[in-house]
Amino acid sequence: MRSRTLIAVLRGLSALSLLSFVACSEVVDPLVSDEAVNSVFAIGDHPKTVVAALAMNQLNHEETEDYSWNASDETSIILTGDSITSPGRGVVVNGARAVITAAGNYRISGSLTDGQLVVNTEDKGIVRLILHGVNLTCSTSAPIYIAKAKKVVIILADASTNSVADGAGYVFADPELDEPNACIYSTTDLSLGGNGSLTVAGHYNDGIASKDGLLIAGGSIAVTTKDDGLRGKDYLVVKNGALTVTSGGDGLKSDNDEDPTRGYVWINNGSITVTSGGDAVSASTDVLISNGQLNLISGGGSGKSPSDAVSSKAIKGLVNTIVDQGTLTISSADDALHANSNLVINDGALFISSGDDGIHADSTLMINGGTIRITKCYEGIESMNIAINGGEIHVTAGDDGLNGAGGVDGSGMGGRPGGMPAGDYYLYINGGYIYLNTTGDGVDVNGAIIMTGGKLVVNGPTSNNNGALDYDRAFKMTGGTLIAAGSSGMVQAPGAASTQCAVLMTFRSMLKGGTLFHIQNSSGGEVLSFTPLKNYQSAVFSSPTLQKGSTYDVYYGGTSTGTAQDGLYSGGVYTAGTKLAGITLSDIITRVSL
Repeated sequence: MRSRTLIAVLRGLSALSLLSFVACSEVVDPLVSDEAVNSVFAIGDHPKTVVAALAMNQLNHEETEDYSWNASDETSIILTGDSITSPGRGVVVNGARAVITAAGNYRISGSLTDGQLVVNTEDKGIVRLILHGVNLTCSTSAPIYIAKAKKVVIILADASTNSVADGAGYVFADPELDEPNACIYSTTDLSLGGNGSLTVAGHYNDGIASKDGLLIAGGSIAVTTKDDGLRGKDYLVVKNGALTVTSGGDGLKSDNDEDPTRGYVWINNGSITVTSGGDAVSASTDVLISNGQLNLISGGGSGKSPSDAVSSKAIKGLVNTIVDQGTLTISSADDALHANSNLVINDGALFISSGDDGIHADSTLMINGGTIRITKCYEGIESMNIAINGGEIHVTAGDDGLNGAGGVDGSGMGGRPGGMPAGDYYLYINGGYIYLNTTGDGVDVNGAIIMTGGKLVVNGPTSNNNGALDYDRAFKMTGGTLIAAGSSGMVQAPGAASTQCAVLMTFRSMLKGGTLFHIQNSSGGEVLSFTPLKNYQSAVFSSPTLQKGSTYDVYYGGTSTGTAQDGLYSGGVYTAGTKLAGITLSDIITRVSL
């Protein structure tokens, strides 16, 4: 059996060639030289969009003709309480058990108190099960059991209401083979579509499961299960529809860990609500989200502590996790978004509350756009290598906001995939708007930071054992705007290799949060008006407006008529408070005590 690590290597996903998505200039520290980046990240690249990732995975089984048929070709199957009747060919009835033996279209209606529908055919055509007002219960096995077929499509007839339920104990024909083990169970590719509704109550194990691919194309489907809600071994694809899943185990799952092209979950659209004891969405390879409305609660939500015994992440891809678009509302006991290798967010709206990390990738994490609001977490955004190229990001963290550390899941507690040496961690900020409110470090990178653009606002810690900025090797700033306020015990600023001016100010006493802090040039023009959220004893500021050799006046207090975003004012008129000092920028990095 191939391990998940081997799957990642086979797909060239073990580490990121960082040069493929960010361009860095040469700096003094050898860690961030072009040669060092190439040597550390030369293993390979990874897909950055859902389309690119799908091209590396097995094609799903859906075809346009799956949902079209001639009604005159239908065979009826009628459930009559304790028995089944069917006048057509291709169905063998034995009391309360019907076996479909030929490909074709079967319209099923009525109620069955304890019986079973079985599909067992050698034919190469499609078997369509058209549920038209079905209430089916089986106390000892799967109510719908697809034992053998080329492909099966379950159609939920327009305006129909359907339900299936199983019992808590199954009786197996072969005690050595735990199959079937789901309320709707298929050994072959299975699709569900249509405009009706389906309620699934899985008391034994899973709700809907396929040993091959499982695809949801439409319908309103509610699943309550003892273990997993929907499980497709090779893949689980949600193209459309409304899903509501309440599961003791995982909500949506694909678990083929032997083939690097399988074991993925793709959510293309639809409305999905999951409340899971385990992971809400889990894949042995990739979790891919193109669009849709996702409301996910895993492990009891963010008010619970993550368990060492049960994985309770909201979204977990053991190779890639990619979000191209969609609205994700998440409350998770463990990480909200997680990837064992690589994670990419291209767009969408993400509203996250987590008992552990908000967004975590063991190897690489890239944010290119979207709106991300993490209102509760331990670490906000964490990976060995982080690149932020766009988007609007707000993080409130119990510890660090941006954390370039760790590798394996464990909130930066060490562990480096592939024997990567300590210190080889990177944070690139090339664009976007980032606001951090942290109890621990605002930005903590066990390596190097390179900032070329964007805006970073940090309301950092008040205790001196943490800092608004904390890096081990280098911080090269060539563009963008940085405002970081926090304690003074571990204060840091961008390094001397920077090409854009920065000023680090420490204060003799703690300044009160909620009070305006203002910098203006010698002509009285506004350079910075900012109201830190919390008490602070240091402030770091870098902006393209700062010029070496120029003098700036620093004020504390006063008022502004400008428009404020997260305490940062733009436009308006400043009414002066107390002038603290005049500062002349003598170098690229100027340090002063006020």
